[in-house]
Amino acid sequence: MRSDAVKRGLERAPHRSLFKAMGYTDEELDRPLVAVVNAASEIIPGHIHLDDIVEGVKAGIRAAGGTPVEFPSIGVCDGIAMGHEGMKYSLATRELIADSVESMVRAHGFDAVVLVPNCDKIVPGMLMAAARLDLPAIVVSGGPMLAGRYEGKDIDLSSMYEGVGAVAAGKMTEEELARMEDVACPGCGSCSGMFTANSMNCLVEALGIGLPGNGTIPAVSAARRRLAKRAGAKVMELLERGITPSMILTRAAFENALAVDMAMGCSTNTALHLPAIANELGIEIDLDMINDISAKTPHLCNLRPAGPYHIQDLDEAGGIPAVMKELAGKGLLHLDVLTVTGATLGQVLAGAPARKADSDVIRGADRPYHLDGGLAALKGSLAPDGAIVKKSAVRDEMLVHKGPARVFDSEEDANRAIMGGAIKPGDVVVIRYEGPKGGPGMREMLGPTSVIAGMGLDDSVALITDGRFSGATRGAAIGHVSPEAAEGGPIALIRDGDIISIDIPNKRLDLEVSDAELEVRRAAWRAPEPRVKKGYLARYARIVSSASRGAVVEGR
Repeated sequence: MRSDAVKRGLERAPHRSLFKAMGYTDEELDRPLVAVVNAASEIIPGHIHLDDIVEGVKAGIRAAGGTPVEFPSIGVCDGIAMGHEGMKYSLATRELIADSVESMVRAHGFDAVVLVPNCDKIVPGMLMAAARLDLPAIVVSGGPMLAGRYEGKDIDLSSMYEGVGAVAAGKMTEEELARMEDVACPGCGSCSGMFTANSMNCLVEALGIGLPGNGTIPAVSAARRRLAKRAGAKVMELLERGITPSMILTRAAFENALAVDMAMGCSTNTALHLPAIANELGIEIDLDMINDISAKTPHLCNLRPAGPYHIQDLDEAGGIPAVMKELAGKGLLHLDVLTVTGATLGQVLAGAPARKADSDVIRGADRPYHLDGGLAALKGSLAPDGAIVKKSAVRDEMLVHKGPARVFDSEEDANRAIMGGAIKPGDVVVIRYEGPKGGPGMREMLGPTSVIAGMGLDDSVALITDGRFSGATRGAAIGHVSPEAAEGGPIALIRDGDIISIDIPNKRLDLEVSDAELEVRRAAWRAPEPRVKKGYLARYARIVSSASRGAVVEGR
């Protein structure tokens, strides 16, 4: 065992004395040491209950003959960080989490790892660490939040952001918004739509690195605690059998995850996180691969923010196994891949219940919401290296759009213009210098997109940015424009009134300005001064790659 390096032999007597200072017994030290990475905190609703989940994990490890050793992870709540400088840190913490988990596990000689995240960048950060460490590992999330209820309707966090726009447009009173505020997020768990956290927790299942139910069992359910115990016991089986992430997270597994992503209409942030996780294993995922898989994968689930359903509905309808069973029936999955269950995906799905036949939560592959997948990668003169859009959340009338640019060099400037009524039907709002380097940190733009939707402009106004969007965003919101403005990409050269052409069905994003005029503008362009000149963000900005490559940190 790797842990022998810290506990066996005469020379490790000092080490054992330190373990005994913490109360560990000789019997516990004779067993494998299993790291339990707990992202619990008092600042993230999806993490407020993770101590409870971790107790279940530790019980499972002990029951299966191991010794659990818990240590913490940082985490940023994207909702609370949204709309101010805090959001610059969210994506950047993905790298900190991966590095810190690697450091703790390698420094202390653990034999296996159980990762307990739930929200935002914590899930991919921990997955990156698992891939890098390549020790027996399993992920068990804290589970989704239940939907809130307001005046007889299900609501969620995105309802609150859109409510801000509704108040600004005179469609709702502040008193009504305050009443919604009290019920929109009714308790612990990751926010209840197919937003980034739930997208990634569902894709953990699709990748095979989490047990069935990881993405959909509600946070408040006793089944979530039982899942935690099973995950703790299962990691001991993985250790005994020598099964590690590199045996599970293969190229075929990533193709499966992308197919599930397209079928469910997941967050555009998955186009950052799946490539970053794959990168740790030397597997390349690019935007062309996303389009290729999207083209042949039917869109089966119409979940919030695109549709009316929440994650609890998806769980009741059969969860991720039911979605995958539909895809497998059309030959769209690799069924011979290994999973943390110890069985192949095909064996797992053989024992899983099918979708409910009368359900619209998971439609049959012969009756999809759309014939192709929920995400689309666009390229063109405005985005030579690509951009991404959650097309399943775009209204039909905005799939093809052409309009004048309204250009802003920060999210704050754009928000003021939108809230002030300066954006008119037909406009294309451009928010630039918010990319991985320029932001720095590639902020999410849930605020401006939600206000546009709340004001009733999502059928006539598009938004384009080199930043990114929350999974809660809906509308013609195109992000990850690459190259970004800070690197002199075409988005840096747009001027107010330039015509921008969006053609999502044909995967195009173009700036209708002549090449000669763009060369004149390029010659006059100068890179702006860095917005952050010291600390972690300044270092991050110097070494982060393009969004088209997953915004990974270079030089590892």
